[in-house]
Amino acid sequence: MAGRRKFLTLAGATSIAGLAGCTGGGDEDGDETTESDGDDMTDSGDQTTDSADELAFGGDGTIDVGISPSVPQEDLEVQYAPLLDHIGTYATENYETSDGLEVSGNIGSNYSAVIQSLGQGTTDVAETGPFAAGLGVMTGNAEIILQRYGYGSWEYSSIIAVSNDSDITELSDLSGKTVAFSDQLSTSGALYPLYSMSADGGLDIGELPDGNGSQAEFDARFAGGHVSSYTLLEQGQVDAAAMGGFVRDTSTGPSPDEFQEVATTLHEDTGLPRAPIVVSPELSEEEKTAIQNAFLEGPDSIYHGQDGEEGTDDDLWFSDVREAGQEEYQSVIDVADELGVGTDIFE
Repeated sequence: MAGRRKFLTLAGATSIAGLAGCTGGGDEDGDETTESDGDDMTDSGDQTTDSADELAFGGDGTIDVGISPSVPQEDLEVQYAPLLDHIGTYATENYETSDGLEVSGNIGSNYSAVIQSLGQGTTDVAETGPFAAGLGVMTGNAEIILQRYGYGSWEYSSIIAVSNDSDITELSDLSGKTVAFSDQLSTSGALYPLYSMSADGGLDIGELPDGNGSQAEFDARFAGGHVSSYTLLEQGQVDAAAMGGFVRDTSTGPSPDEFQEVATTLHEDTGLPRAPIVVSPELSEEEKTAIQNAFLEGPDSIYHGQDGEEGTDDDLWFSDVREAGQEEYQSVIDVADELGVGTDIFE
């Protein structure tokens, strides 16, 4: 029986309660609904659910997919529809699943909400950023299973940009200025820019990316997305903006020519590992494998958006995946350690 797609938009879901409350997943603790007292495997190695041979994905009969707001929200449904359909179809055709299995795509407003929902078991699988995923691993809220390939590379860059008419020529000039960042848990839109501003620019970043930035020697504004960070710079609301290099180099937001008409790159960090796919630790090993294999064995068409055509506006930003784990993202975790960022950022 093919999985049915149910796409829920969670506008303004700024806490895990908001995200979890809309998915309708599992029991109150986010655990799988089982007949055992916490052991979700039978003696033969099969998962113990309502039916011993079925994968229940949290007990609610739904594979809940968390989607981070890395691109404009109005584009997400048409971009992710084929992928969500494929996950459901693959699971039902290759595994014993609960009757009427559905796939639900849930849009969170920030990385923290997505990661914490994985830990609660109200989200089963999510696309997220490297920094958020690393902290998810550190806190036991997530497990990394895949790395994504996009824009011709398994790596990407982080940039800090200023307007073309700005008199800011080096990172130290950002002292006393207003700087936009994408999200507190964004690798390219916060973590690396803050590290560079501190290490290379000699700036006091206070407790950032945690907290409200009141102790920093510049005014930090979190825009809620990479393109949104650029937009604040374009509108003259900030003196500088941190974002993923893809905003400058692709047509995610402005075209490359439009970007050049507005902004100049002040600083760039390269070699960041592209964003991962993560799963909830509440899933059984077979359920994690089913989700991982759905991606690894998926046709190219799952990345082409709702119109099914490659190279059109509804394509996903990534076009392939490969197996990955914490080791592929250790460099990001090390930068977080350098800044003293820990699990308190989720509190």
